[in-house]
Amino acid sequence: MIRIEPRETTSRLWNIGVPILSAVIALGFAAIPLALAGANIAEAYYQMGRGVFGSVFAFTEMLTRATPLIFTGLAATLAFRAKLWNIGAEGQLYLGAMAAVVVGTGAIDAPAIVLVPIVLLAGAAAGAAGMAGPAYLKNRFGADEVVTTLLLNFVILIFLQMMLEGPLKDPMSLGWPQSEPIVDNAALPRLLDRMRIHAGLILALVVAVISHIMLSKSVWGFKLRAVGENAAAALHAGIGVKRSLMGAAIVSGAVAGLAGVSEVAGLKGYLTADLSPGFGFTGIVVAMLAGLSPIGVVISAVFIASVFVGADSMSRAMGVSSFLADLVVSLSLICVLIGGFVSNYRFVRTAKRAA
Repeated sequence: MIRIEPRETTSRLWNIGVPILSAVIALGFAAIPLALAGANIAEAYYQMGRGVFGSVFAFTEMLTRATPLIFTGLAATLAFRAKLWNIGAEGQLYLGAMAAVVVGTGAIDAPAIVLVPIVLLAGAAAGAAGMAGPAYLKNRFGADEVVTTLLLNFVILIFLQMMLEGPLKDPMSLGWPQSEPIVDNAALPRLLDRMRIHAGLILALVVAVISHIMLSKSVWGFKLRAVGENAAAALHAGIGVKRSLMGAAIVSGAVAGLAGVSEVAGLKGYLTADLSPGFGFTGIVVAMLAGLSPIGVVISAVFIASVFVGADSMSRAMGVSSFLADLVVSLSLICVLIGGFVSNYRFVRTAKRAA
């Protein structure tokens, strides 16, 4: 007979190697549909790599794509560490973007050194408010945050569409539902001339480092991890579980809101209903691939952004479907989940009982 039992310890090398091995295995599995489509596998992966690392422009485009994924991956990580399942980063991203547009399209006349921080704070506050509601419902009534945060995404998107057809609509847009453009003093500066990469990437990296320090070195992070490991034991030890959950919710929502600010004030310059192609949901995959490590989120976001950007390049060069990127990301997540199970549990053969 075979019994499954928890492992007492897992090596640090194993915990680091599982996500990397998962990515490699996922790319290997992705070669199967490529071969069935009649594509040259070596050429396909060469074109994918060339689409990411073949030029400075390609590399910066990958980093630009990775920037919102770092924010949403960190948002998921900070909540999931407390076993608070924030599935609403997509909606919180849009709340942050709306707040950035409200503040950054001329409502406040100030120099960039003042206006940019105000826009960032407004977006973070809006995102935090979007997650504080579900956290309050969980603490007060025991509502399932998976349901409330997921459904709130649709509510926020409908509200956004209403605002883009009403108070936020640009009168110069010729009827197209979009906001007025962000003023120059509220825009995040570009990091390179004639490139789309912007200061949102620097902010995302700073937030990742701060998140790592807070989770691993601070009392707040210790309480958060304790609640996530065993809420009943944390409560018995005198930790305010509800307060910790609310703190995790506010910080998680704020970071997701910064993703919206980054896309509006750093990249696009105005708000539309299709600002995000699903960054909030992809951020969950980023967090899981990273093993809920803030520094790992950066690496995971870069990997996923490379897959998406590289798959687009491969699709144009070889006529292969760009949906291969979604397949690789999905396979990576499945491999990580399997690897995580193997990391935490082991199979033990036991002797058969005598009749």
